Amino acid sequence: MAVHDQPHRHVGFRLPSLRRARTAEAAADATATSAYVFAGLRLLTGFIFLWAFLDKTFGFGYATQSGNGWIDGGSPTKGFLSGVAAGPMESTFHDWAGDTWADWLFMLGLLGIGVALILGIGLRLAAFAGTLMMALMWIAEWPPAKHLSDGSPSMSTNPFAEYHVVYAVVLIALAAVGAGAVWGLGKAWARLSFVSRNPWLR
Repeated sequence: MAVHDQPHRHVGFRLPSLRRARTAEAAADATATSAYVFAGLRLLTGFIFLWAFLDKTFGFGYATQSGNGWIDGGSPTKGFLSGVAAGPMESTFHDWAGDTWADWLFMLGLLGIGVALILGIGLRLAAFAGTLMMALMWIAEWPPAKHLSDGSPSMSTNPFAEYHVVYAVVLIALAAVGAGAVWGLGKAWARLSFVSRNPWLR
């Protein structure tokens, strides 16, 4: 008589895979942690833009000396743009320095980007406007130049990846991950009818 090996069958109650449960829990924890990290980064970046607006408006004595604020008749763009000393747009920036339209666009940009980031709303629009602003400021400083137009050393430390590029990348990343949902009004903002009809406003 032949004896055939029969496959062993496990009968009874089986516990769910603990490894699978732990992996899912770890993934959820990592997602939650990332959301809080991006929210913190959003708030810090928003404060950078909003503080620049406030300091240039009221002259708190940091980048803008007391008495030289916008409300005191000072120009937020004149000092920076008139000091451009390198790059392909040097003369253009000199022409723009202190113009009323340049002051208003620059200050409204700082205020709008700062408020959008702190509230967690309109991050896509803020990323677009902020990236454009950072690109213009990068061109104004022109990091690739080793020497200024007068021949003196530019003191540039990196020909490409300086802080304006970093800010632009941060703004794009915050918009891409929808960083306004945590510690912000991003979810409520996205539910508004005019925002849902115009996704670029998110």
